[in-house]
Amino acid sequence: MLAGVDLSGRRILVTGVSAGLGVETARALAAHGAQVVGAARDLAKAGAATEVVRAAAANGGGLELIELDLANLASVRAAADALVAKGEPFDVVIANAGVMAAPFGHTTDGFETQFGTNHLGHFVFINRIASLLRPGGRVVSLASAGHRFANVDLDDPNFTRGDYDPWVAYGRSKTANILFAVEFDRRHRARGVRAAAVHPGGIQTELSRHLEDGAIEAMIAQINADLAAEGKPPFELKTIPQGAATSVWAAVVGEADEIGGRYCEDCHVATNVTDGPLSVASEGVRSYALDPDNARALWAKSEEMVGEVF
Repeated sequence: MLAGVDLSGRRILVTGVSAGLGVETARALAAHGAQVVGAARDLAKAGAATEVVRAAAANGGGLELIELDLANLASVRAAADALVAKGEPFDVVIANAGVMAAPFGHTTDGFETQFGTNHLGHFVFINRIASLLRPGGRVVSLASAGHRFANVDLDDPNFTRGDYDPWVAYGRSKTANILFAVEFDRRHRARGVRAAAVHPGGIQTELSRHLEDGAIEAMIAQINADLAAEGKPPFELKTIPQGAATSVWAAVVGEADEIGGRYCEDCHVATNVTDGPLSVASEGVRSYALDPDNARALWAKSEEMVGEVF
């Protein structure tokens, strides 16, 4: 994806660089000359995991680590404020960190864990550093085919009244990641800053740590049974580099007007789907995840929840 691309002089922030996609995304960018700022909750873990990033850095590329706990808005604000005080601009911010299918719980600030971590933490962090994005800059928000499990619920975002389902909660948070990109793009495109959401694909990473043993294998078996019934070839998990490719494509390769305010998968902009299978083997984005009115409503609700207006 980056063959022949020189990122010398580009400064790119990637959240979630302690494992998996975050590490590989940072490695690929640094290897092509980008100065990468990697954010992670556990700096010791991230330091060990990103040795490969430093080893791969070339043409002026490098890595700096900062502490960021997306499940704690005090940490989010402190990290953002430190970057703003430093005043060094960014060309790209990749919101890569997240949790999946976590058991019911709450962030430090009392938000449902997945919505609070995947959406609200990034919502506050990126908005607080938005002034650092250069004209021509981009925000890449990692979403998932899992957004098709559920639209956001702005009346009960924390499952105060409804029964908790870890996959519904994950779906809501991933829909929120897409809607954030839609509204951020609308607000910033006039100054040349664009935003896109990305589905990296089905990949086995630490993201699946909350699933029971054999859960991934059982899901793939069911997907393949459905595909076989349709006369289609079996589904195969992507490798971590294959998953990182779409993040990199949306960040520095795809045309700004092509990716702005859109949902991307497999290194292209996805088409809308209204029904059909919900598995990671199927493509497309639900229309509610790109709906501008839905995006504006989520933005307003998010501001209300975090107590900040952006």
